[in-house]
Amino acid sequence: MPDVSAEPPTTAGPLAPRALADFTTLRLGGPAGQVRTAETAEQIVQMVRAAADADAPAMILAGGSNVVVADAGVPGQVVLIRSRGVEVVESTDTEVVVRVAAGEPWDEFVAATVDAGWSGVECLSGVPGSAGATPIQNVGAYGQEVAETIVGVEVYDRVDDTVRRMAPAECRFAYRTSLFKHSDRWVVLSVDFRLARSTASAPIRYAELARALAVEQGERVPLAEARAAVRALRAGKGMVLDPVDHDTWSVGSFFTNPVLDAAAAESLRTRAAGVGEPPAWPGPGGVVKVSAAWLIDKSGFAKGYGGRGGVAISGKHTLALTNRGQGSTTALLDLAREIRDGVHDRFGVTLHPEPVLVNCSL
Repeated sequence: MPDVSAEPPTTAGPLAPRALADFTTLRLGGPAGQVRTAETAEQIVQMVRAAADADAPAMILAGGSNVVVADAGVPGQVVLIRSRGVEVVESTDTEVVVRVAAGEPWDEFVAATVDAGWSGVECLSGVPGSAGATPIQNVGAYGQEVAETIVGVEVYDRVDDTVRRMAPAECRFAYRTSLFKHSDRWVVLSVDFRLARSTASAPIRYAELARALAVEQGERVPLAEARAAVRALRAGKGMVLDPVDHDTWSVGSFFTNPVLDAAAAESLRTRAAGVGEPPAWPGPGGVVKVSAAWLIDKSGFAKGYGGRGGVAISGKHTLALTNRGQGSTTALLDLAREIRDGVHDRFGVTLHPEPVLVNCSL
């Protein structure tokens, strides 16, 4: 199987048809009618516009870390986003605004911010994929999410055939979603982040990370320490890409943590009697976010569950569904349905997938 942690050799322009498994962290996905590589924002726009003019809208694919592609693949054109570049566009004594090309590998960008003494995304270390994908699902982990630092998203609007920069309010950021997630109207070209000039991290919010750092929640630590601790925690859960570790052949968390209203949260507590209190985090308006991993485990789906059809739950984390090397998208989705339905039967809570499903569904 290919190592997608190392970039496969590509050049601008058309490529011979090939399996999209070559470009996804699951190592799953059938062939595309045509694969082209765009190395600049201008090339992205040109290729997407040309596909639309030919009445064959192109699928956009960057890091492939949050996408599940059908075994049948994609009949049309796929544009691989491989634009690179990080530029400071505003600077004061206390802050910088950094413009990041959509194809810039996310963890490389985070590493660069830590080295530069810019605080604000250090707890998102180790997240796979590209910078341009982060606003699409409002990437978040260990107490940070990109909506907190994004100040602009440059997009190509396929409907209006224009390029413009969208303000955060226009992006409709919410928990693991945005205006962009379920619409292909907008193609992200670059993202602007406002970061603090500081060698100390933002206040540590996440309890597990605070414990790993041996600090209290709300304390700050050196940026490099925060990054190292986050990467270690992620690696322990199989959430840092490793070409020889099948526990990392995934899209990370397959399901989002359910957000329940007060009545649904009380119903869950009643149905969970005897197996423990569901881990939960209160939110605005009386809603409660509960742990999908806990629900999965307590519904009888333990780490390593599956082992058929070449797919299984990760041996390190119950939220990751993995390709063990000989899997298929069909088998992966069958496992996801089994887990979703089992959790609903046990607790009355419906789990929703976090990745984008391409030419397939649950």
